[in-house]
Amino acid sequence: MRKFSVFLATIMVLATASPLPVAAKGKELARNDEPEVRLQWYKDFAFASGVPWYQIAAVDQFERNIFSFREEKDFNYNTISIVIPNEIWSGSLNPDKYVRDEYQASLFGGIAKDGDGDGIADINNEEDVMYTMVEYLRSANNFENALMGYYQNEQTVKVISEIASLFKHYNTNELSKRHFPVSLRHSYSYTDNYGAARGWGGRRSHEGIDVFAGYMTPVLSTAYGVVELIGWNEYGGYRIGIRDMYNTYQYYAHLHGYEGSLKEGDIVEPGQIVGYVGSTGYGKEGTSGKFPPHLHFGLYKYDGDVEWAFNPYPHMIRWERESRKKK
Repeated sequence: MRKFSVFLATIMVLATASPLPVAAKGKELARNDEPEVRLQWYKDFAFASGVPWYQIAAVDQFERNIFSFREEKDFNYNTISIVIPNEIWSGSLNPDKYVRDEYQASLFGGIAKDGDGDGIADINNEEDVMYTMVEYLRSANNFENALMGYYQNEQTVKVISEIASLFKHYNTNELSKRHFPVSLRHSYSYTDNYGAARGWGGRRSHEGIDVFAGYMTPVLSTAYGVVELIGWNEYGGYRIGIRDMYNTYQYYAHLHGYEGSLKEGDIVEPGQIVGYVGSTGYGKEGTSGKFPPHLHFGLYKYDGDVEWAFNPYPHMIRWERESRKKK
């Protein structure tokens, strides 16, 4: 109880103190990986720093999404997933790559900070790491600039910003609900034709699943996401791309048209109509009817460097079953 009181007192002086209060000093943060526990961490650090919780959460979620692709897997914290590379933590020219002193790190351009008040900036301590990242975000003049300075990758900045917009819009980091990509009230059929050969426009493989259905069958968002791309494509016809909180890009192609006035940057949710089944594509804009009406549905994963397709079929089977149960 005394520790919690000290934490609250620390936060109350935020308005008159210029440095970021030590968020973990005097507060025992919960130790598990549930979304609500992480959300409380984000909000505690946000309250103490002034950095919006959804920005902190978006960085942590992005890091969580790419964890399995990391080279550095030694850092596996109990609550957060942020891993700060040694060269950023200590400074690229610092001979001590595992520096534990804030001042020494700062001399070489490192960002290491002591978050739990023990006098040590420990890269293996998740409270120190969280505090360091929040302080880094706070010190920048805006969120996107901070991300670009840290990740040096425009696509990563875009993805994290989209995740932040989702968290802000829904005021939660629990957005795991899914839905089958076409209306269950209409007739449709699909098989696992991922990877099949395609000939139009050159020899290539099929990076998705075809869901055959009648013209104007509603096409639904499979996830909470941000419309990242919309418009005509020579191969996909009228198509739409939606990015979710897991760095996964959902690609819907050959649409007859879109629902309402959807545009890039709009937020959608599972089961929301985003377009209608058609047979557009394989030519200049407006080309239609070169194949039976169907939805081409693709999934792509971004690991922080590259993006690649993977088979949606197992996920669609599960989403179909879950969507029918809810219906």
